[in-house]
Amino acid sequence: MRLSRRIARTIGAMLLLAFFIIIGALIVNTRRPNNPRTGATPKRGEVRLHPAMYWEKLPDKRVRCNLCFRKCVTRDGEIGVCRNKINKNGEYYTLVYGIPCAVQIDPIEKEPQHHMLSGSRILCIGTASCNFRCKFCHNWHMSQRNIYQTLNYDLPPEKIVELAIKNKCPTISFTYNEPTVFYEYMLDIAKLAQKRGIKILFHSNGSMSPEPLRELLKYSDAVTIDLKGFTNKFYSEASSARLEPILETLKIIKEEGKWLEIVNLIIPTLNDNPKDIRRMCEWIKKNLGEEVPIHFNRFSPSYKLQNLPPTPIKTLEEAKKIAKEVGIKYIYIGNVPGHKGNSTYCPKCKKRLVRRIHFAILENKIKEGRCPYCGEEIPGLW
Repeated sequence: MRLSRRIARTIGAMLLLAFFIIIGALIVNTRRPNNPRTGATPKRGEVRLHPAMYWEKLPDKRVRCNLCFRKCVTRDGEIGVCRNKINKNGEYYTLVYGIPCAVQIDPIEKEPQHHMLSGSRILCIGTASCNFRCKFCHNWHMSQRNIYQTLNYDLPPEKIVELAIKNKCPTISFTYNEPTVFYEYMLDIAKLAQKRGIKILFHSNGSMSPEPLRELLKYSDAVTIDLKGFTNKFYSEASSARLEPILETLKIIKEEGKWLEIVNLIIPTLNDNPKDIRRMCEWIKKNLGEEVPIHFNRFSPSYKLQNLPPTPIKTLEEAKKIAKEVGIKYIYIGNVPGHKGNSTYCPKCKKRLVRRIHFAILENKIKEGRCPYCGEEIPGLW
């Protein structure tokens, strides 16, 4: 009888604890506290129109957006595929200027950027929505929602730059969702940041049109591009997008002389064909050079692809082997904490120069952009 009472009390306590956890979660989700970094309180549904860039007027109050490859044509009152642009009486506006839903300080290795200010911190900015529909997106709660479905901060460009300075972040990064869909906001921040000595990095799916891309690169220092696969079939079926615009973007970044790193998330059965990986590596070497770092990242089940398993580590290692055979000098294996393939090695003497465990730097021996053992120049922003 005594044991039964103890069990009953234990069960009762567990139920009470579960009740408070659920109530606490509901409170957190509906009344998120001030962001300790920004001091701002996120709000839902507060939207103000800001003039959009790179669009043209068409007859009958229609407009064509020229910011990305989709070239959306909208009628009065309609929004584009990105969900962040709206046609109002034949004029085009952005809905997300100055209201990011994500403001976070991360290690730069998380982007990933392994050849830019290793070990430093970046102020990361993201908004609602995206112009892709990736079934595997792990940030889907932002990228696949519109501005009315996210909690957003009131942070004009000036405030973002001040936050970077206040938190001693040498770099501002536009990431989490596709930066193209908040282009106007990003560009104004980049212009202000350049004047204050803050570097600019953006992590993109590579779909931006050439003209706005070249304008943005004037105020940028580095770019991380997701090269999600190397077939139009994969881009069409997994992301509702196309491959060709991304390849054009990569070439433009190279032409403009900006530091570039490429991420290829390898998804089992979808883009893990060794022949396609080899073709991709050969294209990169031919068009971008052998010193552009490639990150082969491990896929984890997410969003609409939770039926697939995580990428076998052996598959990532095989991809690295292929890239090495092609002649790529800097190849990384990501999302596998502790794997030696996440560290930087000198391509000449093979010594380990930067030792990483996931996003943490344990050791960095690069001196003034060179290997201390053999003097080999290690490309990047050091």
